Amino acid sequence: MNRTTEVDFVEAAFALGVPRGYGRLRGLHRVREPTRLTSIGRDTQGREQYLAARAARAWMRMREAAVRDGVELEIVSAFRSIEYQLGILRRKLERGQSMDEILRVSAAPGYSEHHSGRALDVTTPGYAALEEAFERSSAFAWLRKNAKLYKFTLSYPRGNRHGIAYEPWHWCWHAKI
Repeated sequence: MNRTTEVDFVEAAFALGVPRGYGRLRGLHRVREPTRLTSIGRDTQGREQYLAARAARAWMRMREAAVRDGVELEIVSAFRSIEYQLGILRRKLERGQSMDEILRVSAAPGYSEHHSGRALDVTTPGYAALEEAFERSSAFAWLRKNAKLYKFTLSYPRGNRHGIAYEPWHWCWHAKI
């Protein structure tokens, strides 16, 4: 996707009510989409999911290590385009949610780590996707102990500086940790 199109989607989000100073206010930076993505398999809904190549390799190694330790990590979602994030925003507005409510649980288009191809949402069998209850799972305990070995970190812990709701399922790969 070219840069002009990404900017157009961010501008559309501003037009829908995302504050123009959103990034500055939340301590978030604009996120560019990668030019290439690598398949990491299917999510819990059977859809093919993708990450940037280095993040994909790290995810595969981490998931294999978890399996060796008796833990199953399932993909809920990975790469999301800025355009797709704009669609999420529009659907939530159409359902009557306020912009403040939406931005407490979702990053604005252009600011989501999912755009980078380095972030993914995970779950494990027996736990509903995208629910705080995941923090009580053996998978979450395993991630807290081991994810850093694969350069994944929990992006939105309780009380995070970005003002985004606690997301024990959201992990992002960082090349330098």
